[in-house]
Amino acid sequence: MTKIRQVHKEAMTLGQKIRELREQAGLKQRELAYQLGIGEGFLSKVENDQKPLKREDLTKLNELFKTPIKELESLWLANKVYSIVRDEESALSALKVAEEQVKYKNLKNA
Repeated sequence: MTKIRQVHKEAMTLGQKIRELREQAGLKQRELAYQLGIGEGFLSKVENDQKPLKREDLTKLNELFKTPIKELESLWLANKVYSIVRDEESALSALKVAEEQVKYKNLKNA
């Protein structure tokens, strides 16, 4: 497997995950949009990573698809972080520093 393909597989976005879950469940976009209480066009943009979902919608997705809420929250938060750093030259080094800060805080609180 090429490195780009491997990174892509590991770096699934929330939108890609939602599309995958919806398709596996055999739902059309309009059906899922209705269940989430959002417009079909908005859901299309979410699935294409052009619009963010609200955090509250993760609970609905969790209930609908029985997907672990932690996985959905991680993808949701990753999208938020990415939207902040995507155009920064030092994005990777900043993310590494942030990762170390999170690890330190977790050790400190343990």
